[in-house]
Amino acid sequence: MADTVVLAKRRGQHIKSPGDGRASSKWFAHDDDSSGQNGEANAGDPDFMSSLARGLAVIRVFSDRHRSLTIPQISELTGFSRAAVRRCLYTLRKLGYVSPGPRMFTLEPKILELGHAYLSSTRLAPAAQPILDRLCDAVHESCSVSILDGADILYVARSSTNMRLLSVDLRVGSRLPADCTSMGRVLLASLPGQSLREYLAHVKLPAHTKRTITSRMKLSAELASVRRKGYAIVDQELEMGLRSIAVPVRLRSGSVVAAMNVGTQAARVPIAELRERIYPQLHAAAQRLSALLG
Repeated sequence: MADTVVLAKRRGQHIKSPGDGRASSKWFAHDDDSSGQNGEANAGDPDFMSSLARGLAVIRVFSDRHRSLTIPQISELTGFSRAAVRRCLYTLRKLGYVSPGPRMFTLEPKILELGHAYLSSTRLAPAAQPILDRLCDAVHESCSVSILDGADILYVARSSTNMRLLSVDLRVGSRLPADCTSMGRVLLASLPGQSLREYLAHVKLPAHTKRTITSRMKLSAELASVRRKGYAIVDQELEMGLRSIAVPVRLRSGSVVAAMNVGTQAARVPIAELRERIYPQLHAAAQRLSALLG
């Protein structure tokens, strides 16, 4: 699965490409200033805080390629009015999450507190890290664990080699589209029927490469195959030259809570080697993590 926030925010449906799309909620709805899919979906809900949703959406538009943004740029990316963006930035600046500006805005290190709150409250990341490190040493390839977050996968643990697979290194907290990544397909294949049907009914499937599956029918068939086999191999669908294999991480109950993968260079590691050499070690590592999680 591998490596980059190039694609870390290339969510065809939510964030159009590395930073020129819109922040989203759930699978694909956009947080709009006062209307739009998300606004309409929550219209009349007295407990829904639109201002909080807008503030989070503004945070999410910052990416590896868009580290500094102006108010007009953020307005275009989110679909919010410039006045709404200005209020969000003012509040985030007062709280220390955004730089003072005045024209270009960037995230401040304090924003890491938000992600740390999740990582420190779950057993998954600390349990996964030593297992990934051992797997990385054994296969000499980058290894990761992610969870499903809307239509993206979210990296929660990672052990990488010195060899870069994509144009920008991925790290904990990075995101990639689920539809064309091996971990994403493992996680999508584990969704309950209704949730998967909802996802397939609305998701957009942009062609990241000439190999990307862009048909909902073909993706549905591929997910059914992943469910039967218990693993997913994605060959150069996210970026040419990238090939990866992923397996589920399960609780004792059988429910899938995460996915673990190994990413390789297509020119160096054939698919047969993924299945015959890497899969057994990846599967064993995922089982060790599953046992720790209980």
